[in-house]
Amino acid sequence: MIDKLEMLLALAREKHFGRAAEACGVTQPTLSAGVKQLEETLGILLVNRQSRFIGFTPEGLRVLDWARRIVGDARAMRQEIGALKRGLAGHLRIAAIPTALPIVASLTTPFRTRHPEVDFTILSRNSLEVLTMLENLEIDAGLTYLDNEPLGRVRAVALYHERYRLITAADSPLGDRAAVGWDEVGRIPLCLLTPDMQNRRIIDRRLRDAGVEPRPTLQSNSMLVLFSHVRTGAWASVMPAQMAETLGLTKPIRAIPITETTAAPLVGLVYPQREPMGPLTAALVGEAKRLGDAWLGPAPPD
Repeated sequence: MIDKLEMLLALAREKHFGRAAEACGVTQPTLSAGVKQLEETLGILLVNRQSRFIGFTPEGLRVLDWARRIVGDARAMRQEIGALKRGLAGHLRIAAIPTALPIVASLTTPFRTRHPEVDFTILSRNSLEVLTMLENLEIDAGLTYLDNEPLGRVRAVALYHERYRLITAADSPLGDRAAVGWDEVGRIPLCLLTPDMQNRRIIDRRLRDAGVEPRPTLQSNSMLVLFSHVRTGAWASVMPAQMAETLGLTKPIRAIPITETTAAPLVGLVYPQREPMGPLTAALVGEAKRLGDAWLGPAPPD
């Protein structure tokens, strides 16, 4: 049964029978037969089919919810049994919004010092993709904003507040300032993240609140692309303070604090609502709580 549910999850992710079969390491006829057997076992139609995958039936969507729970619990059980036999070992998959990538090492480095048999895959994704991948069991945890847009069915550990800097050349119109306002930031040529990134939506809202309509002259989903354009002196950008520190700005480029009138967005670790948690996820949550306590102070008791 578990292998058939894994096939269903792969089909939900890939939305294509051939790609789902490849992800499961089986042939397309084998995957189709597995889904059909699951339908026969449950006595309901799960998938709308024509010559290609169309989508899930209402009953199929409900079964998909159960499949995520059952497969997630089965994986956590295997993890825990493995940990009992050989200690904490395995692979952790983490997806992070681009602006949170600089702080991932603050989690993974002390984690691996405590648990040297664990390795990692770190992916850069937007906030919606982080939550979707978490729901579809493609990752074990994510780093994203906690208090700006709905999170859905996840648990979270707060890590830090995201505070912003104007990244600009020292000889630019605002380059000699000790601090700037959002109204001033909005009146210079900016390169910003693309609108599918929650960081961009936060910045747009701050600019509009300051009476300026956001009109970046360059957009990218890569912070590295933005920084390379700032280095030309023709553009400025807005980046979190942690990102500016990680980039190691050279002398011609400055990171100038932007004066805030609203609360800074909260960034943290999100992970599945599952009890008991798998031992790898539980250890990562413990590391996140230590880091959050160091950066924000101890959280109040539940």
